[in-house]
Amino acid sequence: MDSYSNDYSQMLEQVNSGPFFGPRSGVRVTAIRGHEAEGVLEVREDTKNPLGVIHGGALFTLADTVTGTAAFTLGRPCVTLDSSMQFLAAARGDRIYCLARPKKIGRTIVVYDVTITDSQERLVAAGTFTFFAKEQEQK
Repeated sequence: MDSYSNDYSQMLEQVNSGPFFGPRSGVRVTAIRGHEAEGVLEVREDTKNPLGVIHGGALFTLADTVTGTAAFTLGRPCVTLDSSMQFLAAARGDRIYCLARPKKIGRTIVVYDVTITDSQERLVAAGTFTFFAKEQEQK
């Protein structure tokens, strides 16, 4: 069982506050269920590119933050090993949403599928994130 005992309120507080890149970039993890997580990007002027479109890096930050949080539900330190994103359409609206679902949970390798939708419920990006999960040390 993970250190949060399936009560993820402490994890949500930790990931959404403090001087971390995700919250400073307008990203907030909104829900954790089992090994899945959801999040939202609050669109601001500094999350857009010079064309006025939401920057791909902001979408990637949303995906990485949400999937990393989902991977951490294993109760072990996790780091991103590899990731790929397909940007499918320009994201529109004031909020962008992310859902991370496990594809494979192995002993040390964890793979997640991620989808990003805009406020019009259009799929705007999809990706795959692979994490290394450090094994628990024997006590």
